[in-house]
Amino acid sequence: MIGAATLKLEELFDVLQVDHRNDHNTRDTPQRVAKMFVEEIMHGRYCDPPAITEFDNAQGFDQLIVTGPIDVRSTCAHHLMPFYGEATIGVLPAPGGKLIGLSKYDRIVDYFASRLQIQEELVKQIGEYLVEKTAPRGLAVRVSAVHMCKTQRGVRASHRGRMVSTAYWGVLAEDAGLKAEFQQECISLERGRS
Repeated sequence: MIGAATLKLEELFDVLQVDHRNDHNTRDTPQRVAKMFVEEIMHGRYCDPPAITEFDNAQGFDQLIVTGPIDVRSTCAHHLMPFYGEATIGVLPAPGGKLIGLSKYDRIVDYFASRLQIQEELVKQIGEYLVEKTAPRGLAVRVSAVHMCKTQRGVRASHRGRMVSTAYWGVLAEDAGLKAEFQQECISLERGRS
């Protein structure tokens, strides 16, 4: 796959009149870019989701758990430009259900972000996967990100401008008080990093 992508990138460089044969700066760029796309930027397309370590909810914990900020690095499906920011996940565990290892949330976010993506679908994919694997009473996924397809092209907006998208499942979608608690925790976590 890397070899075939390298050849296509060489063709693209030829069309764009970028000398990848003689210029010392771009000589190996098509191969580097092909390898980067396959092994890094889009690796979530070519591998299985991360294994989830489950733990019994032995004490029947039934209150909101919020984790974040979790780094998000992805690539916009519309312009192949990076977008980056943070995800926050809120889980309302089911008594007698399962909990997962804290680091798994980071791995799941990275898995779904590592492909050509749009932010609105990213929050849904993360949440649907967690609901399927852990069956919580409620779940919320929020991503706040800067989109370089807006900052580096087109309007060339400020990097301070962000897009926020949130999706809710179960009790967190229905209970305004729990939704407000999740949103307040997101604000607290954001303040904690500044």
